[in-house]
Amino acid sequence: MKLVIAITGASGARLGLKFIQYLPQNIEAFIVLSNSAKKALKLEENIKIKSELKKRDNTHVFKESQIEAPISSGSFKTDKMIIIPCSMNTLAKCALGISDNLITRAFTVMLKEKRDIVLAPREMPLSSIALENMLKLSKLGVTIAPPTIAYYSKQDSLEQMEDFLIGKWYDLLKIEHNLYKRWN
Repeated sequence: MKLVIAITGASGARLGLKFIQYLPQNIEAFIVLSNSAKKALKLEENIKIKSELKKRDNTHVFKESQIEAPISSGSFKTDKMIIIPCSMNTLAKCALGISDNLITRAFTVMLKEKRDIVLAPREMPLSSIALENMLKLSKLGVTIAPPTIAYYSKQDSLEQMEDFLIGKWYDLLKIEHNLYKRWN
């Protein structure tokens, strides 16, 4: 599988890094971090991005300004895309068809090619504008999957809760995992 992973500047950008960290090696990852994501990771986690992403093989990392990257074209075959977390700014651009950087360009390509897309919007509470944008995207076939916790898998720590969320996103993308205990 060829998977496009975008990380935007919403709080909780570390979920995007953890998502990448757990990916099976047979999945080829095409990663784009927005400049705001890099700032959020620095402010929230004091993480140096390059060292984190170089730990994984089968990975291609792009800057959001690299509009010439292969994932900006429909003729370059990728299978699925996830934006995790998805800022309200990126969500709005996706809903309106604005493709002014590599993340939103890759999104519009995936949409027009009718490929699987998952957005993980990270905001609370949600404004009417955000809800309207999510509804519009959902009607276009985009899966809206915010990081919403559940208690049935009995997580005991923040790390286990994050594993649960990542597992749910993997489920949507049909990626095998054992990150949480499933309901019996």
